[in-house]
Amino acid sequence: MIDSVSADFDHEIPNGSRLYFGKSAQLKRELENKASEILVKNGFSEILTPYFSYHQHLSVAPQKLLKLSDPTNHELALRADSTVDVVRIVRKRLKDDKLRRLFYVQPTFKYPSDEFYQIGAELIGEKNLPLAIKIAQEFFKEFDLMPALQLSNIEIPKKICEILNLPLEIFEKGKIETLLEQNLPWLDATARATSLKDVQALRAQVPEELVPCLDEILSLGVDYERICVSLLYYSKMRYYDALFFRFLDAGTVYCNGGNYEIDGLKSSGFALLVDALIEKIMQKDEK
Repeated sequence: MIDSVSADFDHEIPNGSRLYFGKSAQLKRELENKASEILVKNGFSEILTPYFSYHQHLSVAPQKLLKLSDPTNHELALRADSTVDVVRIVRKRLKDDKLRRLFYVQPTFKYPSDEFYQIGAELIGEKNLPLAIKIAQEFFKEFDLMPALQLSNIEIPKKICEILNLPLEIFEKGKIETLLEQNLPWLDATARATSLKDVQALRAQVPEELVPCLDEILSLGVDYERICVSLLYYSKMRYYDALFFRFLDAGTVYCNGGNYEIDGLKSSGFALLVDALIEKIMQKDEK
């Protein structure tokens, strides 16, 4: 006979895992349904990818993967990111060329026991970041949210490292103080830039190698009330290589995405972060 008290303690939820019930579970379903509706309207088809993958090391640092082996001793990982798998499935398994706009509603997992629910979308072979941002804006409007849109360009940190002969791990590990120790006025101004107006002014100050990176941000042409920039931001997702965006508020990220190239396909993609959205909306409703 199982002791009911000890059984309760035996069912502790691991740190980083998710439990939704009642109102939060209902809200989760509403978010997913509304996002699916908007994405289908914009020409996307749904895809569900396997929980296990051979390619997760291409997008996520190895120490963050939950690893195991298949029967032939090849390394597998529990899905920590969906983008690389979606692109490779399209290239190698899907023969329908029309299936290039795909979305997914599924969780990802990272070591040791972190669980994340995402609504992701990929425009495979189509660099169209303005559309990705527009869809995210439409979604936020449905739930009366208006987080700030932060624009970045992953090429800027890479170019700075080339110009100053510094290792990229300065950005990967967030050692921005190492940059500021260089005492370069143009670098200080780049770090302080927060608006598109600042980006425009920087064009006359930075080394010429950085000007095209700034121009990419300025030419994005997004119409939104709350736009800011973070020019030294570097994404931890390994495939993002150019323009990148985040929707965030008070330090919490609700959506991120950008341009990337995988297996020679230049694409755009983004993800709505469902767990953060549930918390935000429930807090707003309680006020």
